[in-house]
Amino acid sequence: MQYAIELFFDKETEQELFDLARLVADRKLSTKYLEWKTRPHVTLACFEDVDEDRCKTLLSEFALSHKQPPAHIGSVGIFTDTKVIFASPIMNDSMFRLQRELHGNLSEFDSSKYVWYHPDRWVPHCGLALMSEDSDEAFFQACDLILRRFKKLNGTFESVGLVRISFPVKEIYTAELRPNDD
Repeated sequence: MQYAIELFFDKETEQELFDLARLVADRKLSTKYLEWKTRPHVTLACFEDVDEDRCKTLLSEFALSHKQPPAHIGSVGIFTDTKVIFASPIMNDSMFRLQRELHGNLSEFDSSKYVWYHPDRWVPHCGLALMSEDSDEAFFQACDLILRRFKKLNGTFESVGLVRISFPVKEIYTAELRPNDD
């Protein structure tokens, strides 16, 4: 079974990003993102298998010791090999440290198959369209549509969650990060 630790946005930022993903589906270019029934997120780590109860405990402790980092979404990008269109958060020190420390805290779980989510290789991104099964023309139309509609966003990453990567995605546990006002 595959698992991921995801970083979730504040509700307003989440809605703005979801609206972009829904626009692609509404235009009948691709529905795959919506079919996964996931919410907008940035994946921090992936694992082949975890002890769910142990991971929940570690994730809860991790969330209590970390404040909510800013989520500045500054651009749109694509992974051409998988035809994924994504919103790209601007990397900052708090995101970098959060991801690195999470990997350290969860090192007992096997992440060896997911090197693209390891510190120093990680490309933080929030998927908007998953188009590997769609035509190239639909992919290019979706890229154009998102590029024309995208606006920079300033929000917050509010929580981290453990999800099971299944179809659809199953959110197992979510822990709120500490608010910045304490």
